[in-house]
Amino acid sequence: MGRSVQGIQAAQVRVFAHDAVSLVTGGGTLNTSTIANTDQRGVCLYIGEDMTLITVTMESGNPVTFKGLKAGSFLPVLVTAVTAATAKDGTLNDDAILALY
Repeated sequence: MGRSVQGIQAAQVRVFAHDAVSLVTGGGTLNTSTIANTDQRGVCLYIGEDMTLITVTMESGNPVTFKGLKAGSFLPVLVTAVTAATAKDGTLNDDAILALY
């Protein structure tokens, strides 16, 4: 039997992710299209490898570039797309960038 949030907890704002999707496809190709299911709300990002830079589209629609991201870090911002990313070693792995829902 599956577990679910019940009662008053179901009505509260969720502050933790319940799903994750890789934004890098096999072969190290970054999916630069709009992240699925972000038409109402953006997603936070998990960075799985050292990155020189990552450019995102914020929930507001503004583009922002973050530099010097470390593996294992989180970007606690709401984004709808990742438009560019450069891994420090030059190769994006499949788990380099995860969208957290």
